Amino acid sequence: MKSRSRQDAIVRSLRRNGATTIETLSGEVGVSRSTVLRDLSALRDEGYVIHAEQGRGGGLYLDPGSVQTTAKLTVPEVFALILSIASMRAAGSLPFSGLADSGLAKIEKALPRDKLRDLRRMLDSLYVGPLAPQVDISNVGKMDCTLLPAFERAFLESLHLRFDYRDAKGATSKRCVEPQAILILPPLWYLVAWDPSREDVRHFRMDRISRPEIIKGAAFRRRRIAFDAGVQPVRYA
Repeated sequence: MKSRSRQDAIVRSLRRNGATTIETLSGEVGVSRSTVLRDLSALRDEGYVIHAEQGRGGGLYLDPGSVQTTAKLTVPEVFALILSIASMRAAGSLPFSGLADSGLAKIEKALPRDKLRDLRRMLDSLYVGPLAPQVDISNVGKMDCTLLPAFERAFLESLHLRFDYRDAKGATSKRCVEPQAILILPPLWYLVAWDPSREDVRHFRMDRISRPEIIKGAAFRRRRIAFDAGVQPVRYA
C-alpha cells in the first residue's frame, strides 16, 4: 500500500473508531509500527490534529474539526468522481443525479483557482455516449489505477504517454501516443489518442492498458477529434 493510501486509511480508522492504538493501525494497514509513526507525523504536518494519550485506556484520537479544514481533493480525484458520475448517468443508473451534481459543485467551489482551471481543461477531454449493441463486453477487465493520474499530467502538459497495450486477440505492443480525450461508452472506457506511428487517431480500451508512463520533454499539440453520432462532451456548471 502506497503512503498516501495508508495515510487515508489511518484517517478513516481514526474517524470510524474514535480511538485506537499504533499497534491496531499497524495491523490494519499492514506495516510496521515505525511506518505508522511516520505516517502520523506526515498527517500532522498536513494539519490533522491527532492526540496521543498515554497509559491504560489511552490511545490515538483525531480532532474531527481538523478533518474539514485539511481534507483536500486533487484534480485527478475530482475528475475521477466526475468520470464515475458521467458513466453512471450514461448507463442510466444514477438515481440521485441532482444530489451528485450538487456535491460536485461544492467540491469545485473549494478548489483553488489554478486547480479549478486544470479541472475545467480536463473536463474538455471527457466525452460520453452509447455503446453499440454488437460490441463484446464479456471480457471487460480492471483498469490500471495509475492510468488516470498519468493521463492528467500528459493531457495538461501536452506530453506523450507510453504504455503496454493488449489488443482484442491478446497480442501485446508498446505504444507511445498523444492523449486527446477519454471516451466513456458504458461499461467500456477508451483513451482517445493520436498515434504518431500510425499517423491516425486510435481508441485504446483503458482496461487493456498497463504500465503507463509520461515521456518528459516530448510536447505535442491538441487535435480536433471527430466522434460518432450520439457522443457528447460532458458539461458541468
